[in-house]
Amino acid sequence: MADSATLVIHSDTFVTMQPLNQLGYALLRTLRDHLRPLITYHLLYTLLASALLVPVIAWASRAMLAQLNRTVVTNDALIALLFSPLGLVAMLVGLGFTFLLIYWQQAGMLIVAARPKENHYRLAFEALWLSTRRLHALAGLVILQVGTHLLLLAPFMAGLAWLYHIWLSGLDPYYLQRVRPPVLWYFLACAVPLVLIWAGLAAWLYLRWLLALPLVALESNTPYQALKRSVGLTRGWHRSIGVAVLTLLVIIISLPFITTWLFDLVVTPLLWWLPEHNAVLIPAMFAYLTGYVLITLTITFLGIATNALLSACLYLQLTYKKERPSPRAHAAHPGRLAWAVELSVLFFAALQAWWILNSFEIRDNVAVIAHRGSSMVAPENTLAAVERALSDRADYVELDVRLSADNQVLLYHDRSLARLTGDSREFGDLTREELSRIDVGSWFGDAFQNETIAGLDDALAMVRGRAGLMIDMKPLPGEEQALARAVLNTLEAESDIRYRCWATQDSALTGITTCGFPNTLMEMRVAAMSPDMVAYLKQQAPELRVTLLAQLILPGTLDRRSFDALGLRHNRISRQEVHLAALYGYEIHAWTVNDRARMSTLIDLGVDAIITDYPDRLRELIEDRRALSDGGLMLVKLRNWLRQ
Repeated sequence: MADSATLVIHSDTFVTMQPLNQLGYALLRTLRDHLRPLITYHLLYTLLASALLVPVIAWASRAMLAQLNRTVVTNDALIALLFSPLGLVAMLVGLGFTFLLIYWQQAGMLIVAARPKENHYRLAFEALWLSTRRLHALAGLVILQVGTHLLLLAPFMAGLAWLYHIWLSGLDPYYLQRVRPPVLWYFLACAVPLVLIWAGLAAWLYLRWLLALPLVALESNTPYQALKRSVGLTRGWHRSIGVAVLTLLVIIISLPFITTWLFDLVVTPLLWWLPEHNAVLIPAMFAYLTGYVLITLTITFLGIATNALLSACLYLQLTYKKERPSPRAHAAHPGRLAWAVELSVLFFAALQAWWILNSFEIRDNVAVIAHRGSSMVAPENTLAAVERALSDRADYVELDVRLSADNQVLLYHDRSLARLTGDSREFGDLTREELSRIDVGSWFGDAFQNETIAGLDDALAMVRGRAGLMIDMKPLPGEEQALARAVLNTLEAESDIRYRCWATQDSALTGITTCGFPNTLMEMRVAAMSPDMVAYLKQQAPELRVTLLAQLILPGTLDRRSFDALGLRHNRISRQEVHLAALYGYEIHAWTVNDRARMSTLIDLGVDAIITDYPDRLRELIEDRRALSDGGLMLVKLRNWLRQ
């Protein structure tokens, strides 16, 4: 072994691989004995990574993605990018840097556990320096270990792609999701065994190479030597090691959920008993948030540290037949800097709590957008669903539109008629007259028999003076501009009708309720998943409010000044996205949200609109929140923050 990482062994007693309970005991003892220097090292490394390394890597990644000159907001676009030559290079580089940071952090903690010193902060600095000196070897280990797992994954991905092509290519994804035809189950029956085989092989390979990182960090082995030695050392112990690793993984994953659940169940209700006076409520919430942030930081540290110490204990048992690293010397002391570092954690937690508390706004507004009308109580994209959405007091009714064979704009979502009618014909192959005779209501219930496919003009007439429309464009490939022009022509025709209506009214109040806002382009919204289509719409009608719908946003690929609103899947919305929206001056629309608790959480995140199948639920929630006192609303916001 290299003298820079000489191990101090706890006992000379010969032991074999310990049972799980004994291994857990050794792990906890090691954590207790090395806790303070581990904390110091973790904070020093985190400071270095967050202040220098992560921003540099993020900037480089964004710069590389920006060079692609390609907007990625859909899953299809992401897959196309990842399988392009430059996309593959970018993915591999990003993945490599990510694992290098993880290996670097784990290597330093292994050195802390293996090199007892009297002064804690000096040991932390030494571990940071020694692990940095091994960066080249750690990088080589990442290339060999992670690269091999990727190569192992490649044939299975090719197999899944082939199965998808055989069974599912050409079928509408939404049709597959809702109808779940037999071919979907055929695909899953073939794909699931393939995935399980890959998972088994990947886990087997991971366990064989589990000791490679300790061997590189502590014994200065080359990456290849470390992998080869790890295979020999773990031979015959894969099952025992697998149980230990899996148990620790379950604990690490479950702890944050258990902690949040306990806070929400036990601690949060206590705040409701406090008097609603700011002099009492604000300090109590501040103390609550500080405690929660501290516990969250603790859980994060414990997850990282125990993973490293498990590797250390397994390494010692299988390499030197020793139970664990030696404990701290009784004369060991933390040093003033170590105390200062630990106090800085308290300061950071308090600062974070204060920032969270000040981010709560007492009053908030959100627009109610009915998804395809009130589509849980009436068939989607029908006039019946529009009428019900108006009764549910939606601000906007979201409707999907397509072009018929005779270039008429009609309300329909899918590319084919199969899901709602059982008819396998393509929507775009039929004229408006033919489509208007098709029943799209019977599938929903007998009460909606003979509900037919309506036109955008019919929906505009129905909402006139009552609400707005959010028109979601569903063009076929190559007909994007044709659909956009047809929609704009329909909106302009509606404006002409409204202006003529206004000309016959005696008062403005009568005009608003009867004719609606005269300029339809300014009242309605249009949505699309294509940035090119969004740009074309803004070019043709600058006053029209256009929403870009996105399933995801790959950093560095989106011009955030090119739209009026960004519609994101609700589980992709974060405080960072809301901050960017405020910075660039556009709205955030969340789709599709049907759970009342999630609606409340998104309101507190600061979204501008929520798209839901239940507009009545959202309207009721908004009214309930408005009826709360300021103190009650603050507590609701606190609970919603905790649920995030």
